[in-house]
Amino acid sequence: MPLCFIVSMKPWKISDAETMVLARQDEIRRSEESRYDHRLHGVLWVAHGMSCREAAGVLGDAPRTVENWIHRFEKDGLAGLTAGERPGRPARLSLAQMAHVETALRQTPAEAGIKGGGVGDGQTLACYLEQKLGVERKARPCPRLFRQLGFRLRKPRPLIAQADPQAQATHKKTPHAGQKSRPGPWGVG
Repeated sequence: MPLCFIVSMKPWKISDAETMVLARQDEIRRSEESRYDHRLHGVLWVAHGMSCREAAGVLGDAPRTVENWIHRFEKDGLAGLTAGERPGRPARLSLAQMAHVETALRQTPAEAGIKGGGVGDGQTLACYLEQKLGVERKARPCPRLFRQLGFRLRKPRPLIAQADPQAQATHKKTPHAGQKSRPGPWGVG
């Protein structure tokens, strides 16, 4: 008869566990393989006797999510745990319209027929889309369109940078050589 030893082990503690949990969840969301493994662990823990609520608590998901994984696993096997197509919202601009916008962005605003402007910002692009292509779009998502086409927004330089040295001196934060600094609003100089 074998002799059994009972060893009391202290549970391991992970320093900064909250950060580690968040990092793990980010890693799971990062790739489809990680999400598949995550779902597989949930199904495995339920198969070992955990309730969906307990498995969800360990995994950091909603109990209903784990229940959905179980239903998909029972219906389709391991293939049910892979993510399906996520088509998302259809694009508002066709490929031809995107090419038209890209061509316009490569031109000067006057060449592209953009009225009043020289500033390539979201509001100007939204007006251009409505006037030239008949596509109504708010200004807020327009910077995303700039990035999709490989452009970045450039803000115009303030006029003070082009002003004469006397005008620039009035806006400087640091005192000129030989001048005493005045204390700031909180008495700190």
